[in-house]
Amino acid sequence: MSCATETNSFANGVGGIIGFHGVDGVGEVKGKSEITVASVEIEVVDTKEGNGISDGANGVNEVNGAGKVDVANGVSGSKASEKPIQRKKIVVVGLGMVAISFIEKLTKLDAKRQEYDIVVIGEEPHLAYNRVGLTSYFQHRRVENLYLNPEEWYSGFADGSLKYRLNTRVTEICPESKTLTTSNGDNISYDILVLATGSDAVLPRRTPGHDANGVFVYRTIADLENLISFAASVKNSNGVVVGGGLLGLEAAKAMMDLEEFGSVKLIERNRWVLSRQLDSDAGGLVLEKVGALGLDVLLSKRVGRINVDDENNAVGITFEDGESIDCRCICFAIGVKPRDELARLAGIKCADRGGGIVVGQNLETSIPDIYAIGECASWQNQTFGLIAPGVEMADVLSFNLTQAKAHVPRKFKRPDLSTKLKLLGVDVASFGDFFADRDGPKDLPGRHGKNGGIKPQVNGIVEAPPAPLVKALSFKDPFEAVYKKYLFTPDGKYLLGGMMIGDTRDYVKLVAMVKNQKPLEVPPSQFILGAKGTGEDDGDDLDDDTQICSCHNVTKGDVVKKVKDSTCKSIGDVKACTKAGTGCGGCMPLVQSIFNKQMKDMGQEVSSHYLYNVISIKSFRTFTEVMNACGRNSESLGCEVCKPAIASILASLFNQHIMDKPLHGLQDTNDKFLANIQRNGTFSVVPRVPGGEITADKLIAIGHVAKKYNLYCKITGGQRIDMFGAKKQDLIAIWTELIRAGLESGHAYAKALRTVKSCVGTTWCRFGIGDSVGMAIRLEERYKSIRSPHKIKGGVSGCVRECAEAQNKDFGLIATEKGFNVFVGGNGGAKPRHSELLAKDVPPDDVVPMLDRYLMFYIRTADKLQRTARWIENLPNGIKYLREVILEDKLGICAELEKQMQELVGAFFCEWTDAINNPERRKLFQQFGNTDETVENMENVKERNQERPTYWVKDSATQDFRGTKWSELTWQPIIKTEQFTDAPTGVSANIKRGDTQLAVFKVKGKWYATQQMCPHKRAFVLSDGLLGDDAEKDKLWVSCPHHKRNFELKGPTAGSCTNDDSLNIATFPAEERDDGWVYLKLPPVEELDGVLGTQKWKVKRVEAVDPFVALDKKLKGIKGRKVGPVNGCGVERVGGGGRGECGNGGIDW
Repeated sequence: MSCATETNSFANGVGGIIGFHGVDGVGEVKGKSEITVASVEIEVVDTKEGNGISDGANGVNEVNGAGKVDVANGVSGSKASEKPIQRKKIVVVGLGMVAISFIEKLTKLDAKRQEYDIVVIGEEPHLAYNRVGLTSYFQHRRVENLYLNPEEWYSGFADGSLKYRLNTRVTEICPESKTLTTSNGDNISYDILVLATGSDAVLPRRTPGHDANGVFVYRTIADLENLISFAASVKNSNGVVVGGGLLGLEAAKAMMDLEEFGSVKLIERNRWVLSRQLDSDAGGLVLEKVGALGLDVLLSKRVGRINVDDENNAVGITFEDGESIDCRCICFAIGVKPRDELARLAGIKCADRGGGIVVGQNLETSIPDIYAIGECASWQNQTFGLIAPGVEMADVLSFNLTQAKAHVPRKFKRPDLSTKLKLLGVDVASFGDFFADRDGPKDLPGRHGKNGGIKPQVNGIVEAPPAPLVKALSFKDPFEAVYKKYLFTPDGKYLLGGMMIGDTRDYVKLVAMVKNQKPLEVPPSQFILGAKGTGEDDGDDLDDDTQICSCHNVTKGDVVKKVKDSTCKSIGDVKACTKAGTGCGGCMPLVQSIFNKQMKDMGQEVSSHYLYNVISIKSFRTFTEVMNACGRNSESLGCEVCKPAIASILASLFNQHIMDKPLHGLQDTNDKFLANIQRNGTFSVVPRVPGGEITADKLIAIGHVAKKYNLYCKITGGQRIDMFGAKKQDLIAIWTELIRAGLESGHAYAKALRTVKSCVGTTWCRFGIGDSVGMAIRLEERYKSIRSPHKIKGGVSGCVRECAEAQNKDFGLIATEKGFNVFVGGNGGAKPRHSELLAKDVPPDDVVPMLDRYLMFYIRTADKLQRTARWIENLPNGIKYLREVILEDKLGICAELEKQMQELVGAFFCEWTDAINNPERRKLFQQFGNTDETVENMENVKERNQERPTYWVKDSATQDFRGTKWSELTWQPIIKTEQFTDAPTGVSANIKRGDTQLAVFKVKGKWYATQQMCPHKRAFVLSDGLLGDDAEKDKLWVSCPHHKRNFELKGPTAGSCTNDDSLNIATFPAEERDDGWVYLKLPPVEELDGVLGTQKWKVKRVEAVDPFVALDKKLKGIKGRKVGPVNGCGVERVGGGGRGECGNGGIDW
């Protein structure tokens, strides 16, 4: 053939098909420069169509005036002339999961010899991305989140040994001259050519209407973007997925997640779904589960034709049996076809049946120096549509190209097709020879046969049916939706394979047993009856060669080794270094457990301060960075537990303003608005009063503000003044006046230092021997605003009379003749604890360094929401160990602790001063996002000349809000989209419609709406709650800021409460439109108010029960009694009898 022939062949870079799409998988891996050569930071390169090749040495695309590249040897830049001539050039056609796996492995194995330069060519405009996690794209819409390596990685090789092209098709291979031709006319030479061109999704081109508008496949980012765009144009129509296999179920989930279709149907030609992995019982159980989630599945149906209108738009499907359904969008997921057309045109031998580039055991094609790996390769007349076999091919080829000179070359052997995933929230797994009972065993331990080819010997003259070659042991629990079937040899000594639904915890162990083919040490029944265990599976009973990640062929030993040699110090390091967990993600729980166990064995157990250390070492500044490195699912929204914990750690380390956009969505409601939320939805205002010392002018300013805004006032136990009842929309004005008067934030809303209480000490008291006020003020001024795992309180007493109660504080000082005795670890609360003596007679100058160390060590090592009391109790040897660390510097970190504290102290700023001077932050302080109107959410009661909210009612609102049958629903513009940002943690607003309050949420580009009232206490606060999700179960919820009732926001269970079955809320469809408004689908205003109106549900005084009725009746009888002096001291007491003395030694100070 002529090497100048023009073709339309492609190199799409699809190295591995979506074998199992784990919805809980982690689709993003960040580079770690300190770990491997394959993870080095570089400059980002922007590659356009026809740009040519990126120089990996300098990160610059060099293009001449004609848009061409210097192609003398396929690279640009000056580095080429500096390289040793003996280097061979490997060109990889395709930039998918298998191709990038090959490149990673080759560069690691070639790091010492440096025999190769690599040029990789990808047809798509994207770098290699995780196809197994493709469905998550519907959530975040950012392809970068799916990248297997960051952009910097590709240009991060100091010697420029890796070059890459995007948006480039290879149109021709000329084996004689060892050159390639690309779509832009470039010629690229090679010494070794690796074809990793992947597969194409199959479209039934013989089916009439297959080319209609609205017909899609599910394969690439472009496919998904086209599907997303089209779905928005046919809202509320029916969507259909054809194909009930792995990819079909993933596509169905994706279409449901879009929430654009009125319904989504799945069409499967067989009698059950996942027929290639499961038998009828297992497939039926999966069918029940996905049906319960709202997916309508049509079985035993074959598409006869696609019905179209005059403009060739799909309008329905007619099946071969004559039945029809209406639909506007159809996605085919019926299989893939290897992309071998480029090889065929080059004269490379390809399989006649099924296609694929024929390769031998060394993965070489029929032409020397040309290899094929991944889905495009046909090995023994088989192609493999899973990622794991492709990664195994990459292993074999990279090894042979680099190590075969010193080792025996490896051969590609029959791959393990075991698979484990979560589809639509259902755990599914098949392993080993899972159809051995149906098709006959492919292999038997000690003997080999196929399709029943092993003929058992039958003794005797009388003919008898042959003994079965396989025996099955099955278990089905329809109540828990669990199904297991394990296949054994007839004698029960060997496990051959099996399948599992619902409970897949034993998957890794069972796969290892099948591979090892060792006789079983327990009877088969124990695999099912004894399978259910408790506690965390740390993999301790697994051999080091047990494969724990099938996507990337990672063994337990690979993880253990990297942890032992300190290469990996976090789970993010493990993922970046070994690739475990970066495919489908199903192995992550076991990988995490193995990592934890190994760290524990090394004396570095992953404890409560693990997350703090990771964030500190990596200098992570955002929630997204933390989730990418440490989260079980990097795409997770987080929850009401982890968000505040991460927020606290970030604040403890860097002291950024907690209202900064990347941080605001992490804050619980108190921190979110810099004030404690109260039970009627208003807030408290607490200015700082250091040491309890305050001037008359500041007292007057506080009184003026309290009177002006009708605030309830109370003196706190920490010697400052709380003002309650401040409305959100008044907070800015209130704090503006207070700050002008010289006051500042008291951080009463934060997990931080609250107060340092003091007696008057030597300032006034005749018994004082130390200046307790002066020391208290200095300590409070030093540690104010510093975030910690829990709130911190201090106290300083001027003598042993202990009027400041310093011995029940997190840190307390009692003055002595030589200085101060320092106490730590005391607190009140639910479990009061007296503090313990840390040091005696500490000179005043040494108090601060000692407390710096103590507080910083606590911040570093305590668990979230752990008070110092519990923290010290959990330390090894308690206070003794703390003294060794703080006073004796046992760990050698005291200087570092002091330095870190000084950095935090130096970063102080008043959060309220910043907020009132920042226009963007001021906008957040309003009751409603769509109007300046205000509403009272609870009736007030006047008591002791002040107003307070009435008591809560005893019973919750248990009305079925979720099931309300509205007369009609219409789309109505409610709030402008510009009021919502695109925060990764989600944003929300409270809006008013008539007399009804509604909460609107924006989460990863999608909109949700609910009632604002939490029915638990009838509090109108849901928009102020934290958002959370569970990717494994495809759940999204809002957590009420008062008592953490969690209400679901999406799916068929939207509106239900996950932790209180008696409660539920109404939800409403929401969407963003091109006119810049958010629209809600709502009933008429009068009908809405009749069900959810504020006046109907706000708590009224007449509903509340006064707890003091009985007591007041008793006290009424003694009111007005005369009281007289006691022994002339002027001390008054009620009634007569008894004796009192004043001035004697019996006074309890």
